[in-house]
Amino acid sequence: MARRYEEQPVVVIEKSGGGVGPFLAGAAFGAVLALIFAPQSGEETRDELRRRGRRLREAAEDRLDDLQEAVESGYARTKASVEAGLQRARTSIDERRTEAKDTVDAGKAAVRTAREELERRLDEARSQRRETADVEADD
Repeated sequence: MARRYEEQPVVVIEKSGGGVGPFLAGAAFGAVLALIFAPQSGEETRDELRRRGRRLREAAEDRLDDLQEAVESGYARTKASVEAGLQRARTSIDERRTEAKDTVDAGKAAVRTAREELERRLDEARSQRRETADVEADD
């Protein structure tokens, strides 16, 4: 008599890993194996590691210098652009201020001219009234 197994649910857990940690662990493990099975003597291997370390450090310093130059250049360009924008804004504000002052001055001049004209007409009207009053008084 054969036993029948009931189907049981199976839970599968997938873990998405990867990233830098496992990569670095694998690289370190590979480096250790390379040192163990290296065809060179210990002294030669140490010298080679020192040379490679120096080259790696020099390459990192070169890249750091390149990055620093790029950042400084970008900073200088950005600073120049901002300063140019500020200068344009200042110039625009000065122009608007001058235009506003000219407009106010023109308005004041128009008011002064209108007042003078009104005073002249008022004086003429008073003179005519006096003349009319004098003529009526004489009659």
